[in-house]
Amino acid sequence: MSKGVLVDIPRCIGCRSCDVACKTWNELPENTTEKTNNWGSKFRLSAYEWTHVTQNLVTKDNEAKWRFVKRQCMHCLDPACASACFTASFQQTDEGAVIYKPTERNFDICVGCRYCMIACPFSVPGYQWNTALGFIQKCRFCNDRMEDGGKIPACVTACPTGALKFGELDSLLLEAKQRINNNPNYVKEVYGEKEYGGTSWIYISDTPFEEIGFRTGVSEKSIPSLTWEVLKWTPVIFVGWGATLTALKFYTKKKDADHEHDDMYEIVNTLESEEKNE
Repeated sequence: MSKGVLVDIPRCIGCRSCDVACKTWNELPENTTEKTNNWGSKFRLSAYEWTHVTQNLVTKDNEAKWRFVKRQCMHCLDPACASACFTASFQQTDEGAVIYKPTERNFDICVGCRYCMIACPFSVPGYQWNTALGFIQKCRFCNDRMEDGGKIPACVTACPTGALKFGELDSLLLEAKQRINNNPNYVKEVYGEKEYGGTSWIYISDTPFEEIGFRTGVSEKSIPSLTWEVLKWTPVIFVGWGATLTALKFYTKKKDADHEHDDMYEIVNTLESEEKNE
């Protein structure tokens, strides 16, 4: 069954333990030229920043309060990045993680085309711009830890407040709905349940998601399924256009033949007229 993580936003205190754990486990550099302001409401994941904790000042009960949000790859259930990758460097595991193929991360297969960056609706994948032959990097859902005895992701292990919970995605969805139904302050919505076909990371919040940096009002269909709605007509268009061109060819050929016949008729008439005049 697909794995997932439930993020309970009000429980997050912004300690960034998850950020440190991610960098430590994945051996990511602490300081990079691509690092952005982690404490602003705007954030940007990169090839060296696989998770961010953003700080959002909101108003609740006429008081200003902080809401911290952990952001990383959402690991879509029907990932657009994998669909857009023409070298098949990306794959989705049975557990739901969207990663490079296990064989040395397939760096020899990725050509750095960055189509996955364009396709991702959450703007997650990052390119190694500071190297001559860069590759795409992003959160791997600690798939190597899951394969090593079923360990949970490093970020979840490091969370001191229980804001992150790892488990079976179906069970987490049920728990998320129980939490928001039992707490009148929570928004009655689980972000990631339906957005772009659903994601492995789901969020609950006591603040409207659009106020804390989430894209709302998006399609409930996955990006690949939307693409297929267009691409499925390709064979029909191909065959139809071929048939049209063939018909035009025969029609043009017939008209050319008619013109040649008319021209020959005129030539014969001209010759006959000239003979009579002589």
